Amino acid sequence: MTKHFLSHIIRFSALGAAFFACSGSNQTPPPPPPVAVTVYSVAAKPVIAIDTYPATVVALNEVEIRPQVSGYITNIFVKDGQEVTKGQRLYEIDRSKYQAAKNQASAALASATANLARVKKDVDRYERLDQNEAIAKQVLDNAKAELLVAEAQVQAAEAQIAAANTDLSYSLITAPFSGKIGISQVRVGAQVSPGQPLLNTLSSGGPVQVDFVIPEREIPRFTRLMNATETPDSLFTLQLGDGSKYPTPGKLVSMDRAVGRQSGTLNMRVEFPNTEGMLVPGMTVNLQVMNQDFGNQLVIPYKAVTEQMGEYYVYVVAADSTVTQQVLQLGTVLGAEVVVRSGIEAGQKIVVEGIQKLRQGAKVQIQ
Repeated sequence: MTKHFLSHIIRFSALGAAFFACSGSNQTPPPPPPVAVTVYSVAAKPVIAIDTYPATVVALNEVEIRPQVSGYITNIFVKDGQEVTKGQRLYEIDRSKYQAAKNQASAALASATANLARVKKDVDRYERLDQNEAIAKQVLDNAKAELLVAEAQVQAAEAQIAAANTDLSYSLITAPFSGKIGISQVRVGAQVSPGQPLLNTLSSGGPVQVDFVIPEREIPRFTRLMNATETPDSLFTLQLGDGSKYPTPGKLVSMDRAVGRQSGTLNMRVEFPNTEGMLVPGMTVNLQVMNQDFGNQLVIPYKAVTEQMGEYYVYVVAADSTVTQQVLQLGTVLGAEVVVRSGIEAGQKIVVEGIQKLRQGAKVQIQ
């Protein structure tokens, strides 16, 4: 009896537990409370966006002045850093032995020329005698052979005098073009030989060029700029080492022929006027290039942007206070803001703060 009664109690207890379990599973959990967020209303504003590239100033023409003959430096005609004109004398190497070599070559040429004249007369006389059969053929043949030798001797003497003149001219070094000479690397009395040492460096004046490199992905953009018939006046500008801006814009003049195999970059060149001499060859500057993000552009706070798998998106707040992920194409970063090239429109509200608590379709409460 007691045993039977206990079994009924256990059965009813199990049924009750099952009933309450089923009742609990049918209850819908309450929706999560709206996420408190701060939003930003997307709007357009004027933008001047630039890309910055490290660059180096180079002269249009630059040449190392090196000796081409040996000897001692006997004269230096210019001061360090002086402006020079094409053909102006720069250095003189002891000319005495080269002048003597020229004189010797001139004398040899005179002797060879005189000998040639004598042999020609002999040949003419022997030819007249030969016509009258008054001379042996062998004599005429020998005279003609001697004439060929005399002509060769004149040619050799002329070559010697040309070489002597060249060496003599090399002993006086002149400026190959107009420009600014650097600091002399030798002094009077220094001994030099062909190619050694470096005497000085000459750089052309006037416009200078600024060299920089671009990554391979930017080649189409710069190709379009290179081929464009009209571009903004301030498309290329310079920032100098002290942070100041160079007053005159430049112009893109050349692109290298090929991408570097190791670097994956392409060399570019922009030309700038240099009337005041502010741009010195070799100096490092920042080349600033205006990009497509200029004029009225959509700009949003950068902290509103989230990156996932290489894509950038923001949470856009809909009319029903839910959020939707919107993929963007970003442009130039402007401090704490970024230009949006596509993906959203002016007037839309995007979440700026509270992003970490959001998911697709979440309900929000705007603070």
